[in-house]
Amino acid sequence: MSNTSQDTEEKDKSLFAAPPMGEQERMVEAVLFASAEPVRIKELEERMPHGCDPAEALVHLRKRYEGRGVRVLKVGDAWAIRTAPDLAFLMQKETVEERKLSRAAIETLAIIAYHQPVTRAEIEEIRGVAVSRGTIDQLLEMEWIRFGRRRMTPGRPVTFVVTQGFLDHFSLESARDLPGLKDLRAAGLLDSRPLPGTSSEDEDEDGPQTGQSELFED
Repeated sequence: MSNTSQDTEEKDKSLFAAPPMGEQERMVEAVLFASAEPVRIKELEERMPHGCDPAEALVHLRKRYEGRGVRVLKVGDAWAIRTAPDLAFLMQKETVEERKLSRAAIETLAIIAYHQPVTRAEIEEIRGVAVSRGTIDQLLEMEWIRFGRRRMTPGRPVTFVVTQGFLDHFSLESARDLPGLKDLRAAGLLDSRPLPGTSSEDEDEDGPQTGQSELFED
């Protein structure tokens, strides 16, 4: 084989050779650090050089951040760098609450989180009162809930589910990791009054109700 052919092959190989895993970790770290929103693996693949394996890089990066002040967390089907939960108190003075949810919005959000996917009629049945359009619009605007699939019943009513943004706020990987009602109260999302549609036994439970649906539907 001529030197010219060898040089061409080596050049082509170098063009498509993936960077070392340590460098791939740095790339993933840079993207997650600069992004305000969680980033999906597919997005990382599109940004990184050909041949990179962001999934494997995330495994190494997550391990490297164990025990540090920030962690690499999975949020739904995406990844993000977030403050370690036990150090969240350090950020409290820097947190500005732009709006406070009304009692109706809090109840509606909690019902959607623990009963999803749920229709407006089902929310009203649990609360015992009508749900105003403004309440739903506020939660949609905050991007804490979204529309789910339509229910296969007469009228094909739309359902509601919580969003990845909701999961990100609580540093949850999926809806199965939802905090108990006591945790929601501690976070200021519920007051001391019982949630409509729950009993005292329900409030003693640590997690969501059994049989909860998957968060993201097709």
